[in-house]
Amino acid sequence: MGRATRTAGQSAARPHQGVPVEVAVSEPALFDFVGVDVEQGGTRVLRDIDVTIPEAGITVLVGRSGAGKSTLLRCCNRLEVPTTGVVRFRGRSLSDVDVLAHRRTVGMVFQQPTAFPGTVLDNLRAADPGVDEARGGELLRHVGLEPAMLGQVADTLSGGEMQRMVLARALATRPSVLLADEPTAALDTESSAQLESLVLRLAKEGMPILWVTHDLAQMRRLADHLVALDSGHIVYTGAPGDYSDRSIAGESET
Repeated sequence: MGRATRTAGQSAARPHQGVPVEVAVSEPALFDFVGVDVEQGGTRVLRDIDVTIPEAGITVLVGRSGAGKSTLLRCCNRLEVPTTGVVRFRGRSLSDVDVLAHRRTVGMVFQQPTAFPGTVLDNLRAADPGVDEARGGELLRHVGLEPAMLGQVADTLSGGEMQRMVLARALATRPSVLLADEPTAALDTESSAQLESLVLRLAKEGMPILWVTHDLAQMRRLADHLVALDSGHIVYTGAPGDYSDRSIAGESET
């Protein structure tokens, strides 16, 4: 594949509270962060980020509130632009790509699902005007909703149904990657489990996924690869089973 031999979190070999961060990633790179800082309102919210996100499976970004996980995720979709450093997508700098085309390739869902005015079908067409009823029904079935819901007014859906509709809307552009920023945080346990099941199925079908959470139990259920952040720094990247929950949560080891 011609992939360079840089390991995930390579320059992050600088010690952070005694936590090891250099763990090799053998898969090809989906995203590569090189020397990335992000500053917001005079505050550095990401600091010296050097990490490789693998092409396969579910990569979970975990850490306490304010650790920088959502900012790192948003960099992958050009919703945040690094103050310094480079983010590459499959080897190409994101500064060189067309933003709208990139966002069709890299779909994203957020913590609070947002319904556009109109029906569920109208919402799917907001992402791709070419979606007809047959394609719309296929998208709904793919996320566990009934095709009969295409004509339902979108803002009458339950929270779990709306989040699945939003996922269907993100999938309408046939993205090759999915970004998910705490999409189950506002859902009940049953709806969360349904969404997790859908995401696991998408990953099994070959779609790489980046998932942000502060829920360590969810991290253990979903993660093939883990990136842990604390105070804007990466403190660990690698297999989720090789790092302690207490450290991921930013708590001190005893």
